Formats: sequence, structure tokens, C-alpha cells
Amino acid sequence: MDCNIFFNLMDLIINLDEHLIYLINSYGLFVYAIIFLIIFCETGLVVTPFLPGDSLIFVLGALGASGQINLLLICLIIMVAAILGNMLNYQIGNFIGPKIFERDSGRFFKKEYLIRTHDFFEKHGGKTIVIARFLPIIRTFAPFVAGIGKMKYSRFTFFNLIGCVSWVLVFLAGGYLFGNVPGVRDNFTFVILAIISVSLIPAIVLSLRQKKTSATNSHK
Repeated sequence: MDCNIFFNLMDLIINLDEHLIYLINSYGLFVYAIIFLIIFCETGLVVTPFLPGDSLIFVLGALGASGQINLLLICLIIMVAAILGNMLNYQIGNFIGPKIFERDSGRFFKKEYLIRTHDFFEKHGGKTIVIARFLPIIRTFAPFVAGIGKMKYSRFTFFNLIGCVSWVLVFLAGGYLFGNVPGVRDNFTFVILAIISVSLIPAIVLSLRQKKTSATNSHK
């Protein structure tokens, strides 16, 4: 990824509240379409797992609490975007099939992310679709792997609905309840960084466990 793109992305993520307020004031209802597109792509395209998800929804909850955005409308938009994104991702995985595992990592595609998600999926089964909603990167690849593995579509849809609705409600409620607390509002950049860091912990722990297991097996 180009350095300028990386730094611009980090600025967008860290200063989400400022950027969103600016967009709302400048473009009004058009912002809802932008938010839909971000969540849809973060969820539905395996090449965009770096887009903001948890932090974006938390900020939207805070803006909804302060009346700067229609909370009910944004809740519905995010849920629909997440659900449809997962459905698209499943269909892409189903269409491409196992051949994707033979492809080398590229600029935007990281094979190790796919393998990591596949291992997680093998361990936890269908509930991975729900658990993965709360794990950055893994949530982008989980429906893709479900499609590759030919998971029954009705079963996938069931877990998809539960996972997406739960994910949106948890982070939206968190932003609504705590986003405008003085200590949180005055240190919003640190709060966003904390959300990102905490949400990455499970994925990091999983990665370390896999490395430990691989190292153990290699010495046998």
C-alpha cells in the first residue's frame, strides 16, 4: 500500500468524528450513502479489510446521541450494508472456490489472512460467522471462506443475520451511551485507537496460538 494512502487512511480512522461531522455538514443525506458503501466494502470485499468498521459505528452512535445524525436510519443502513456485504462475499467465495488458496499474496490480497480465517472456521464452525463480526480482518474473510467451503446457504444466512445485527447494536449502543461522556468526548482520538487495539487482540492471540502450534508440530 502506498505510504500516502496509508497515512490518509489512518487519519480517516483516527479522526473519524471530525471527518464525519464535516461530511454531514457538507453533504447531508449523501453521507448515509458513503457510510453504507464503507460498511458494505469492509464486509463484502476481501481486498478491503482495512476500512473502519467497529470505530465507525461507535462514532455514529455518539453522533446519533447528540442528534447530529438519524440514529434509527443509520442503524438500519449499517445492518443492511453488513448483511448484504456478507452475502456478496459468500457468493464470491462460492464462485471462486478452493483455487484461491493456490494464489500467492498480492498488494491487496494477503493469503495468510485467508488461511487464518479458514483455520478459525474449521475450529468454530457456523458460529464463526457470528464471532467473526467482532474480529477485524477475520470478519471480512469469514463469509468468503464459508462460500469456498460450500456452507449451506440457509445456515449461513441465519448466522449472518444474528452476527450483523449483534455487531451493529453493540457498537452503536456503546457510542450512544458513552461517546458523549466528557472524558470520552475530549479524548476521542485515544478512544478510537483503544477500540481498534482491543478489537485486534483476539485476532493477534489467534495468530500467536497458530504460530505456536505450527512450531510445536514442526519439532515433532
